[in-house]
Parts: sequence; structure tokens; C-alpha cells
Amino acid sequence: MTINVAVSGAAGRMGDTVCRAVGGAEDMELVGRADPQLDAALEDVLGDADVVVDFTVPGTALHNARMCLEAGVHCVSGTTGVDYSELEGVGDANLFFAPNFAIGAVLLMESARRIAPHMPECEIVELHHDRKLDAPSGTALRTAELIAAAGGHVHEPIHSVRLPGLVAHQEVIFGGPGQTLSLRHDSIDRDSFMPGVLLAVRRVGALERSPTVGLEKLLEG
Repeated sequence: MTINVAVSGAAGRMGDTVCRAVGGAEDMELVGRADPQLDAALEDVLGDADVVVDFTVPGTALHNARMCLEAGVHCVSGTTGVDYSELEGVGDANLFFAPNFAIGAVLLMESARRIAPHMPECEIVELHHDRKLDAPSGTALRTAELIAAAGGHVHEPIHSVRLPGLVAHQEVIFGGPGQTLSLRHDSIDRDSFMPGVLLAVRRVGALERSPTVGLEKLLEG
């Protein structure tokens, strides 16, 4: 069965990469590109889509997700800096959000969660390109949340670096008596996020809870 996919934020760097990934997937068809730069609104492409992938900006992402859910279209969002919890129970479709779609980054977060009970003291350093709007990143905040839930203590502040030449990078440094342990993940190309995005597109329709947060939820089953 072919999944009809529209991309919101299609003219951006992530949106363009998603369009190419969807176009290359045998079980998907790209049916719409929404972006102000393309003079195409999201409502113009909703009617043809089973799933919308949103990589826009925090100021519009919540509105976009609500529009999708109310139209009965599933939404996969990678736009960080947004509280999607207020969309619980909205519409008949599902919303999936991940602060990071790179499977390696998710494995880092899961590893940090497992380490935290044994080496609770840690710091997080995240580095992103200079056009990223939110700081700390959604990935860093999610990592801190998982560590804290496991009994760890993330030292404040989370360190955010914004420089040209970077894509998405994160290091978690744990310290204990006489030892340190460092975890680091580097996305050196936006293609690193595409396997996770395509996985979410394939799985969002079967979610039992909406919104669902975190790619680790999809890797479990």
C-alpha cells in the first residue's frame, strides 16, 4: 500500500531532504510541497495526503499539526521548541514528534538513560548550525528529561553552540570518582535523519497514543 506524503516546510534544507527521501521510497508517493517560498499553503495539499511531515518553525508548527489532525491526516513533526501536549485528543488522526530522527542520536539518549543510575552526575553539550532557532536543542532537552527520569543529575546550564559548518551534534559527559564516560553523536549530513523520518511515516497511523514523542518508541516494536 502506497502512503501519500506531503511535506510542510518543503523549501527548507530539512524539508527538501525529506522530499527527496520520500520520492525515493518505494512505498511512498510525494503528493504535495507546502512552503511560503513555494507559494503553496499546507491546506492546499492536505486533501491528497495520508501523512504530512512538518519541518517548519516553532511559530507555525503547532498550528500546522492541529490543522492536520482536524483534517484526519496523520502528522510527523520534527519542529522543536513546541509543546505538542495540548493537541492530545484533537482530531481522529495521530501526531508523532521526535526531537531527533537520527537513529544514532536516539541510541545515545537510550544509552545515557541506562548509564544515569550508575553515574548520575553529567553535563550535556549540543552543537548545531547557526540557523537553528531554539537553544538548548530539543534533543538535549529530551536527553536531560530521560536522564533525570532515570535518577541522573544534569548540570545546568546545557551548553549550546551555534556555528556555521555544523549540522547536529551532541555529547553527554558522565563523571564519577576517578573516571569519566563520554557519549557523542554527530550528524554530518541531513541524510542521517531520513531513515527515522521514513520509519515514522510508516508507523504513525498505527500509534495507540497521540501525540507520541520520541523515536525510541518506534524502535521498541
